[in-house]
Amino acid sequence: MSADEIEQALSFGPWPPSFHSDPSNRVSNNARAIALGEALFNDPVLSVDGAFSCASCHDPEQAFTTPEERTLGRVLLDRNTPSLRNLAGLRWYGWGGKSDNLWAASLHPIIEAEEMAHTNASLKTAISESAYTDDFEAIFGVIQDQGPELVLVNTAKALSAYLETLVTDRTQFDDFRDALERRDFPAAAYYPEAAQRGLQLFLGRGNCVFCHNGPRFSNNEFHDAGVPYFLSETEVDEGRFGGLNFLLSSPYTLGGNWNDDSEKQGAWVVRKVRRSHSDFGTFRTPSLRGVADTAPYMHDGSLIDLDAVIRHYSELDKERLHADGESILSELNLTEREIADLVAFLESLSSVTQP
Repeated sequence: MSADEIEQALSFGPWPPSFHSDPSNRVSNNARAIALGEALFNDPVLSVDGAFSCASCHDPEQAFTTPEERTLGRVLLDRNTPSLRNLAGLRWYGWGGKSDNLWAASLHPIIEAEEMAHTNASLKTAISESAYTDDFEAIFGVIQDQGPELVLVNTAKALSAYLETLVTDRTQFDDFRDALERRDFPAAAYYPEAAQRGLQLFLGRGNCVFCHNGPRFSNNEFHDAGVPYFLSETEVDEGRFGGLNFLLSSPYTLGGNWNDDSEKQGAWVVRKVRRSHSDFGTFRTPSLRGVADTAPYMHDGSLIDLDAVIRHYSELDKERLHADGESILSELNLTEREIADLVAFLESLSSVTQP
């Protein structure tokens, strides 16, 4: 690897990242809130009829996602279930970025009619009649002294405290990256040659690093990946445009009254963000950490495995890209070995390091 490639490889770490409590959530990093959040996550009490839990769609045994193309809530939803790992500290949440904080992203499914379908009032009743009342009140105070909306927000903040703890393990790539940082090249040589070649493609001709950068392998912004966003002949998934419409009308942002941070750090982002036509059909760049565990891929789950993802970019149909969008992607025309090398690299972001 060249000196420039080594420098870029070092930018993907170290891993795991340092944890910083969320100032917008007063129970972030609170052990009792984390335990309550985990219990609620796995309990159908958060759905209005007890039909399913958060874990029904975000299965801990399947990298907190499911193998279906699109999420099945009360109806078949429009998008693939994203994994819930490595969410702490992001700027945007959801495929369309309709939340600017994790507790809001945790809140919306509870009251969405097509998902958990609670009202604020029914959730308050469910929590107050559940086995979690004592823990909830120990953390947030007497439930009956709280309005239904406050109970909803507090429930979401307990969930968020738990979700912040979900971090992918170190991998083969992290051992390689850290060996490069130490200039221990004999140790770095244990990283498979195919993965090394794939990394060089990722950094170089593939230009994957433009969107998939930093320790999470994501810039957490919104891009057109050339994936169709039509739901039917007459319906489209608006992507970021719809996410911004939702975000800018939501009371649960960092700029709102439910933010526990008196300084409202980060609120400037939602206050300054603007919609544009080019936001249609763009979606948030997912993290590539643990990516081999989260098939199928893309916002609509349309690509079955990593080989299909690489072939999508290799054979990109530029006609699917927005005429007024970014000019980032181009057809790569990869060889079969190059496709296999990129897959090997991506798999190394999921394979756990040996003790």
